[in-house]
Amino acid sequence: METWTIQKLLNWVAGYFTEKGIDSPRLTGELLLSFVLGLKRIELYTQFDKIVEQDKLAELHELVKRAGEHEPIAHLTGKCEFYSLEFEVTCDCLIPRPETEVLVERAIEFLRQRGGRQFVCDLCTGCGCIAVAIAKNYEDAKIIATDISEAALKVAAKNVAKHGLGERVELLCGDLFEPLVPHLDSEKFDLIVCNPPYVSEAEYEELGKNVKDYEPKLALYAGADGLDAHRRIAERADEFLKSDGALMLEIGFEQGQAVRELLEGEDRFGHITIEKDLVGNERVVIAKAAKAL
Repeated sequence: METWTIQKLLNWVAGYFTEKGIDSPRLTGELLLSFVLGLKRIELYTQFDKIVEQDKLAELHELVKRAGEHEPIAHLTGKCEFYSLEFEVTCDCLIPRPETEVLVERAIEFLRQRGGRQFVCDLCTGCGCIAVAIAKNYEDAKIIATDISEAALKVAAKNVAKHGLGERVELLCGDLFEPLVPHLDSEKFDLIVCNPPYVSEAEYEELGKNVKDYEPKLALYAGADGLDAHRRIAERADEFLKSDGALMLEIGFEQGQAVRELLEGEDRFGHITIEKDLVGNERVVIAKAAKAL
């Protein structure tokens, strides 16, 4: 029987994923092997010569096969990293993307500039990654996070509990602002954040198999031009936003000007800026209420 060391397995898996056209084949192999062996990625390299037992080889074989068919690694391992935090994920929610970290960074900066107790609303929370990341990095934030999917909120609840934030992050089921109606008599929000669905009809048809076949359409598709959710948020945001608060929305890389015009058309915001992600694509629209200036 052939003997497989960690080094030998990593090289083989990386080559296999390269042949299958999998993005970041080496990294993907590292993530799967570290998951199967219960090791950190760096430990794979400090234990290069370790022989992998047969039962672990069988487990890895099945995961490599599924990954080769473009099933997302986050679904295979049941977890992913976002903003240096680990989150549970399932097929019921969108897998957190690195570009969404720009939204979190700007949100935290805004809250820190204001200081003191801050009330935040996270719409379309999905697995709860944005709400949790903000709460972990701004300890005086009280966050209400909403999502239309009960299944996604079950995942979010696990992540909120995992990071010990049950007293500061409240999860409500409903469409965008709908579940917030009972809260209208309480304080409005200092900040509203959202990574809404923003994939257009044409873009949805062109999505890769690893996204289209495995992630919920509800969290991706937003009508013919991909702006259905942005329109609805722009129409009602000021009902829930303090007079000196801010609205921050993630966007598709070609949607910046269109979303800016949507918000300008509502005539409720005094200053609108567009932030780019690390690769230079427009990624977040920040709209500050008229009295915030």
